[in-house]
Amino acid sequence: MFPPCAEWLSGGSSRRAPRDTPADCHTSHVSESRTGVPIVAVVGATAAGKTSLSLDLAEGLGGEIVNTDAMQLYRGMNIGTAKLPVEERRGIPHHLIDILDLAHPATVADFQERARTVIGDLRAHGRTPVLVGGSALYTRALVDRFEFPGTDAAVRERWEAELEAVGTRALHARLAELDPVSAERIEQDNGRRIVRALEVIELTGEPFSARLPVQEYADPATIQIGVDIDRETLDERIKLRVEEMFAAGFVLEVIRLIDEGLLETKTAKTAIGYREVAGFLAGALTLPEAKLKTAIKTRQFARRQDQWFRKDPRVVWVGYDDPERVEKALAAIRAL
Repeated sequence: MFPPCAEWLSGGSSRRAPRDTPADCHTSHVSESRTGVPIVAVVGATAAGKTSLSLDLAEGLGGEIVNTDAMQLYRGMNIGTAKLPVEERRGIPHHLIDILDLAHPATVADFQERARTVIGDLRAHGRTPVLVGGSALYTRALVDRFEFPGTDAAVRERWEAELEAVGTRALHARLAELDPVSAERIEQDNGRRIVRALEVIELTGEPFSARLPVQEYADPATIQIGVDIDRETLDERIKLRVEEMFAAGFVLEVIRLIDEGLLETKTAKTAIGYREVAGFLAGALTLPEAKLKTAIKTRQFARRQDQWFRKDPRVVWVGYDDPERVEKALAAIRAL
């Protein structure tokens, strides 16, 4: 049974997190935990098959799932984030899903603190944490040594005002002048990350890219299992996923979320698909155009995910259609 602090941080599928963090939540012990229980991260492109493999591994290891998808943190964002329904989770506990209201800005630093506590508690109870999700930086923030620079509200607000005045493309061009490496990694329409990068540059006098995680595991008992899939198959899967999303009532989900304040949020409104459907509802796009743009954005996102993890030589890759992928992954984990 988890202590109250972990109950709040984990946000398991059958619980709703209270608004305030318990006063006795402490997380400093987590990243240096040495329990003998491995940390397993399932990585790769969206729609490659990470979810099914993570469930197989959790079953094989006596583990539990820890979400590393930024948008699955939000309550109500279900269809567009491909959030696995409770009835399809095979009875395996899932953590860090449905823990935030839409208005709450998700940050990597906040996520890292919550997730490292959940991981520490799972390992202390002999349960293997199996990390899975589409946010590569969130995964790296958990598995690698990654300490976050501070923040300054006045500096942040000034850059946010600049963003509002000139737009994302112009501010991205400014970032490219100051830190070309970060500009290459941050999408031109991701205003929030652009602002954060410029804030860190101003506060530290160093490139934001210098603050990104290095390829050094925080705990050596860590392994990343990558799902390898060819581009043609992946593109077809993405096309099918988008069609299924819209058929499952994605437009109605976005209408409901807009009524709940989606368009006034800083983070949630940037999710792929949600902004395209919002454009359709505003009359800026036709429904076929919204579907097409969602598929294109998803393919582009999948390319970036794949490129990110291909650069990491520590990832152990298994074929998405290999009938022995689970056995090969478990063998690699047990060889740690």
